[in-house]
Amino acid sequence: MSFFATWLDSTLAGFDGAVINFMHALAVSAGTVLTPLMRFITLIGEKGLIVLILALVLMCFSKTRRAGICVFGAVCCGALITSICLKDAVARMRPLEASETYRAFWQFVGAPFEDGFSFPSGHVTAVMAGLSALCASLGKNGKKYIIPCAVFVLLMGMSRVYLMAHYPSDVIGAILVGALSAVIAFFITKLIYKLLQKYSDNVFCRFVLKFDVCRAYNKKQKTN
Repeated sequence: MSFFATWLDSTLAGFDGAVINFMHALAVSAGTVLTPLMRFITLIGEKGLIVLILALVLMCFSKTRRAGICVFGAVCCGALITSICLKDAVARMRPLEASETYRAFWQFVGAPFEDGFSFPSGHVTAVMAGLSALCASLGKNGKKYIIPCAVFVLLMGMSRVYLMAHYPSDVIGAILVGALSAVIAFFITKLIYKLLQKYSDNVFCRFVLKFDVCRAYNKKQKTN
């Protein structure tokens, strides 16, 4: 365990403990309803898959391709920072491994399998990065998605703490990493589109800018 992990455990012990105890109280009072819901939420956030699928769908259409590229880039950037850089460097133990009390809480919610280090949460990083990138890349149209996206990120963070996979401070760290990843992806995507538009006479660049699944399908139907 690194110096930073030790610092997190000691400095934020009160905050983390208060939130974890609150989540366990929720599990005790409404576990038959909340536990399956929390497990479902964490499942759909596994490996950032739901956000990656969203990115691929957006990339199928010329009007939303820029947003799709930005979302995809943000998730990949978040995964790089989280899984490749921070998790092993910080090497923070998960709550279920660090305390017998938290291990009992984890067993109470069904002992869902977890491996690897705790800081930051990969699930929360992925959804925060992808959904922040989505809102930013859609410009004015993205404003209407801010609240739903924020709610989903919050629910993902709650599910990870509820299931004793992460400390609340892991979730906060993931939100910050996700936001940073979205900013990086936004500017990289902006640069990519400048290059695509500059070399729009190139076959590949024109394809990226203009290809649309719906138009291609309609064209095929007319020829048939």
